[in-house]
This record gives sequence, structure tokens and C-alpha cells, in this order.
Amino acid sequence: MTISYSLELPTQRVEAVDEFVSAEAISEMSRAAEAAGFAAVHVTDHPAPDAKWLDHGGHHALDPFVALSFAAAATSEVKLLTNVYIAAYRNPFLGAKSIQSLSVLSGGRLILGAAAGYLKPEFRALGVDFETRGAQLDEALDVLDKVMTGGDTAYDGTTFSARGVRLRPLPATPPPVWIGGNSKPAVRLAVSRAQGWAPFNTFGYAAASRTAEISTLDELEAAIGWAKKYAAEIGRTEPLDICFSVGNLLDDGRSADERHATIAKLEAMGVTWLTIAGQGADRAEVVDTATSFAQEFIA
Repeated sequence: MTISYSLELPTQRVEAVDEFVSAEAISEMSRAAEAAGFAAVHVTDHPAPDAKWLDHGGHHALDPFVALSFAAAATSEVKLLTNVYIAAYRNPFLGAKSIQSLSVLSGGRLILGAAAGYLKPEFRALGVDFETRGAQLDEALDVLDKVMTGGDTAYDGTTFSARGVRLRPLPATPPPVWIGGNSKPAVRLAVSRAQGWAPFNTFGYAAASRTAEISTLDELEAAIGWAKKYAAEIGRTEPLDICFSVGNLLDDGRSADERHATIAKLEAMGVTWLTIAGQGADRAEVVDTATSFAQEFIA
């Protein structure tokens, strides 16, 4: 299977708002991605990043559903990927409403990348228990599954109780869910109840992001092997999308031959999607580098 690619919308680049964080910027970059052959565009989720994290390499983010709505309105086919949505930050029904709304209005183009999260001060700022974030992700996925059936949903959660919640209109099909993270709990959740798994290149920052180290192809191959073994143990037979955030493994400092070889190895491992960040000092340069990448590497 040929690898599909998602292009990052660099809305974290608030040092140049007009270039990267405007409606015009999101629309232009999304159209360029679609025209170049990228299968998706993606954004991340940080509603309340703290100053210490921002001052030491963290980044800002627009609300993912708002940002991707602008991308959807400017395009017709490209998928819309949350990479990743932190489910615990929102009441599960409030989250389901945003998911439903974008999925319906985009004609079913949403892919819900979701994860437990790792930024403890952000959880505190939002009044969410950091220690139960994994259980809250499970709970949010339970609620999403139920409301997307169209029935009246009753659910007693850890901090909420619902009786007969009904969601309308429903998307033609529920959005696929990809679970992000490198840890074994993330892998188990992806394999047992999702359509995909989204590991990422940790660049040596595994401890800071509270997940397992994956910074080489060998480490990724071992993690994929473990995921396949677990899938066999639980009897999963349907294919699992694997979306890898490659980071510096495909940066411009490497030759085209090296990058082709890396992509071929990833494909042989079973990776089905790669997320790419376009480089550039301004929007035109980001579009140019992304387009050049697509011409070289996207069939």
C-alpha cells in the first residue's frame, strides 16, 4: 500500500500571524496541499499552554476544529486530521459535538487523531485530573461511539451523568479514530478499539512527552512489531492505519535518495501515513517546499 501524506498547517507560528495564522493563510496552504497531492492537512491541540513550556520549545495552537473548518471550507477532497486531539480537555459530549459538526460540514473528511496528553500544567489550567487522563480518553471514545449510532445515549461518567442525549445530524459514517502516542497503553487502545495508531518521532524528548522513545527506524520497527503481536493476541483481523510523525527523519538536510530509502523502509514496516511539516520563513516558502516535497515523494 502506498503511503499517504498529511501536511501540517503551521498555525503555531504566532511570530508571523498574517503569514501563518489567518483565515487567508489556512485557506491558501490547505488548497496548495490538496493541489500538490497531500491526502490530509493537520493541526494540533493546546488550548491552555503554559509560559514555561512555551519558553522552552512549546508552541501555540488554534482550536483544532475551528482551524480545520477553515481548511474544509477552502477545499473539497483533502482530509482533516487532528494530530492530536486531547479528549480529556473537554466534556465528552462537548467534544462529540465538535467532532460531529466538523465531520458533517466537511462531508465526512475528518480523521480524529486523539491521545491522552502529557502537558500537566495545561490539565491543571483546564481543571482536569492529569492522573486519570487515560481513563478519560477511554470514556470520551465510549461516548463518541454511542452518540454516533444515532440512538439516545445514557452514560454515567466520572464527572458527568447523561440521560438520553441525542446527536443530530449524524455524519454519513463516523470519523475514523487514530490513537496517538508511543506507549504500550496507547498501542493497546489503538489496536483494540480504533482504526489507526499514530506514533511520533520523539527527537530524544520521550521523558518530556511522557511516552516511549521512538527516534530511530529500528525503534519504530520494534514498536510496530509489538503492535502486530498484540493484534494477533486479541484476534484483530482488520488492517490498522499507522500514521508516523517523522520529524527530522525526512528533513531537507538529507539527500533525496536517503529520504526515498527511509520512506521505502517505513512502507515495508507497515506505515500507511506520514505527517510532514513544510519549512520556510514565510507562507510562500512553506507552500513551495511542500509542493517540491510532493513532486519528489508523492506519487
